[in-house]
Amino acid sequence: MWNGKKVLVTGGGGFLGSSLINRLIDLGVADIRSVGRSPQPSLERLGVECLLGDIAEPTVVDDACGSRDFVFHVAAKAGVWGAREEFRNANVAGTANVIAACGKHSVPVLVNTSSPSVVFSKRDLENADETLPYPAKYPAWYPATKAEAERMVMRAATKDLRTISLRPHLLWGVGDNHILPRLARRAAVGRLKRVGSGENKVDMTHVSNAVQAHILAAEVLSKDDSCSGKVYFISDGAPVNLWKWIDDFISRMGFPLVSSAVSFRTAYAVGAGLECLHTVCGIKKEPLMTRFVAAELAHSHFFDISAAKRDLGYSPSVDADKALDEAVEWLKERMALPL
Repeated sequence: MWNGKKVLVTGGGGFLGSSLINRLIDLGVADIRSVGRSPQPSLERLGVECLLGDIAEPTVVDDACGSRDFVFHVAAKAGVWGAREEFRNANVAGTANVIAACGKHSVPVLVNTSSPSVVFSKRDLENADETLPYPAKYPAWYPATKAEAERMVMRAATKDLRTISLRPHLLWGVGDNHILPRLARRAAVGRLKRVGSGENKVDMTHVSNAVQAHILAAEVLSKDDSCSGKVYFISDGAPVNLWKWIDDFISRMGFPLVSSAVSFRTAYAVGAGLECLHTVCGIKKEPLMTRFVAAELAHSHFFDISAAKRDLGYSPSVDADKALDEAVEWLKERMALPL
């Protein structure tokens, strides 16, 4: 069904976006456009049309969405620290611009990349499904703005624009520029401490599984609107003990295992204090601990993906052990260079 289709991927130069584009090329899509704030020479070498610009600017998105059959909205400002307006510009204004441009150019299908953090608060989430409500408050601007964007995409669903938002949890794999490098850097200098009891379980999502979910969502929406306006949790389908997984990863990297620990209450208090200090002093660098990070590291957060399996035909297919070996080898080579 992909032959002859015209596709836009916002944030195509990122970890998930570039993996998605490579899969679309494998499926025979010849007309792919990407938009991002940085040059994307690796995509251009693949024949991708790369537009340079900020999705917070309506004219940039308007140009990008013209004559597209599918839009994958992957671009976002992620992270646990930063100015409110930076997150709002990228995640809220950017998403509003994508929705408006899809309407203007009669784009029939929009797949939005969201995050499980939109429903996460300071408590365990165990086998939670899509009926889980949004929390009243958020400990960081990222989940707050992603939740606002997700709601916008849900409301945008009409007979003319079919939408789905996907919530892949903790993306990892070869090319990861966030989770694995951060863990490796901290482990390399002995700055990893376990937060909480160490018994919490979490979902992970290999990038190939996340790509599969995005492709399936687009294909389902192209056939009918029965899933339009919905959200879906996506994961590898096998929750792991977070701290055992971290130990497994850093041991494969050749670093010492995590040997010290701090309680969640202490880590949360330290995070709150550091956030206050950085705010008052105007320090832009990310604090060593934040409230959001403390909560994520100490609590369980894994999800029921049966809705994605039922409605989208999603089926996690990556051998996690083999994939971790591949990611470790890739990262070891990369750590020989400045990260």
